[in-house]
Amino acid sequence: AAHHGQLPLYFEASAVVLTLILLGKWLEARAKRQTTEAIRALQALRPATARVRRGGTAVEVPIGEVAVGDEVVVKPGERIPVDGTVIEGRTHADEALITGESLPVAKNEGDRVTGGAINGEGLVVVRTAAVGAETALARIIRLVEDAQAKKPPIQQTVDRVSAVFVPVVMAIAALTLLGWGLYSGDWSAAILNAVAVLVIACPCALGLATPTAIMAGTGVA
Repeated sequence: AAHHGQLPLYFEASAVVLTLILLGKWLEARAKRQTTEAIRALQALRPATARVRRGGTAVEVPIGEVAVGDEVVVKPGERIPVDGTVIEGRTHADEALITGESLPVAKNEGDRVTGGAINGEGLVVVRTAAVGAETALARIIRLVEDAQAKKPPIQQTVDRVSAVFVPVVMAIAALTLLGWGLYSGDWSAAILNAVAVLVIACPCALGLATPTAIMAGTGVA
């Protein structure tokens, strides 16, 4: 309230509104950063080369030169470079970063393996079934990139609500301004009341709740 002729100040209200808006922007940026880091982590799982058996000899070649049907030799501790089927040897494969399975999975002849998994204790030969963009790992990366590029359904819903909500609030504030101004003739009070409507009806909750929910969902995923 004003005292001794001083005008009322509204620093607290403006600071709170700006803080809430900036907090929502920060949470949204943090969620995108987490998604970007997840994409980098997935891309790091892809080996740059593979050891292909040709003429009885294992030759190391760039992953782009591996074709479907090639026999790839994978030594213990190496990442499996392609999707395929084990045709020689037996081992355990650590697929935790791909499937979420915490324990190594036994792989024998005839079992399928996924590119990006870590080979365990045994040397195996894998007949290539998919390579490059057709592997399960590449498809996972594409899905994550698409999820980052497109707005999630909850964000689209909020945008549709805001498209109606914000104009309605602006209209109510304008009516408040005109009503107070024409009725009382005190346009200063009319402006204050119109601004009060805008502050009270500010969709800060929508702007804050949505990125918070997205960040929480990203963390769980």
